[in-house]
Amino acid sequence: MASVVGLARRYPSDVSPLAGLLRPTPEAFSDLRTLVNDDESVVLFTIQTFEVPSDWRVIWTRSIEQMVCAEPARSSTFPLLALQTTDVPEIVALTAATEPGPFLPKTIQMGRYLGIRSSDGALIAMAGERLELREFTEISAVCTHPGFRGSGYARSLVCSLASFTRGEGKIPFLHVKQENGAKLFYEKIGFTVRRGIHLTVIAPRTT
Repeated sequence: MASVVGLARRYPSDVSPLAGLLRPTPEAFSDLRTLVNDDESVVLFTIQTFEVPSDWRVIWTRSIEQMVCAEPARSSTFPLLALQTTDVPEIVALTAATEPGPFLPKTIQMGRYLGIRSSDGALIAMAGERLELREFTEISAVCTHPGFRGSGYARSLVCSLASFTRGEGKIPFLHVKQENGAKLFYEKIGFTVRRGIHLTVIAPRTT
């Protein structure tokens, strides 16, 4: 799915803003520049901070934590629905209301997405998969509509996805802000901090 030039990769702009560099060298940034339009920004996850060449600008950067799960906790069972491309308008509306991170028109192509609907059929909670690596699968877009929080929906969704991943012989992981109350929630269902990660949003410098 990713576009590749030399030492750089990025997802299509309607799938995800995530990009990657084999090494944060001037050559790699030059390769990335050929993949990014003047009016776009991309997101890099790195273990260490890095120097940004002069033809790029940093929009913002922050530290987050990467958590992994060896054995997900059991949870209450709710009817979990496999979300499809036809559900994307509702997914976009839910993520806009809850802000779990960017969800674009084709983000759903990155993996499984599960949802829970209310009695009137409205999508009220969801979670899915984003980065899929050889040994790991990332859980992302975990969100519940504000009017339905505290019902155990997020726990059921995350534990189900983590169990699916473990059943495939892989390790579920996710990213969380250190100050976010969600970190305690994830710890309660079996996630532990693996390492700190730097999240950096960059864009081409055009002037």
